[in-house]
Amino acid sequence: MSQITVISGPERRRVWTDQQKRELVAAVSAPGANVAEIARRADLRPNQIYRWRRQMEQAAQGFAEVQVHPDPAPAIGTAITVEFERAIVHIPAGASPGLVSAVLRSVKP
Repeated sequence: MSQITVISGPERRRVWTDQQKRELVAAVSAPGANVAEIARRADLRPNQIYRWRRQMEQAAQGFAEVQVHPDPAPAIGTAITVEFERAIVHIPAGASPGLVSAVLRSVKP
C-alpha cells in the first residue's frame, strides 16, 4: 500500500534579498556574535549564513574597494585626468600601464 502526504499551507522555501543576506552575514561577522542565535532569530540554519558568506567572498575576489569623493579637484602630480559620466580618474605620472589599464576597464561605463 502507498502513502501520500498532502502539505497544505504556504511553501517553506523563502526567498532572501541580497540586502537581507548581507545584513545577516555582517551580523555574524561582528565581534562576539553568536551564529546559532542569529540564525535562530532569522528562522534559518547556521550553515545557510556560512554558505552566503562563502558566496560573497568568492564574488568579491579580484575586486578592490574603491572610494569615490565628490570633489573633482585634480591630485598633485597628476599626469592624466580621465572623465567619465559618473567618475573622474586621476592617473599619476609614475603609474604602471597595467594598473592604468585595469583601473580604466573597471570604471568605464
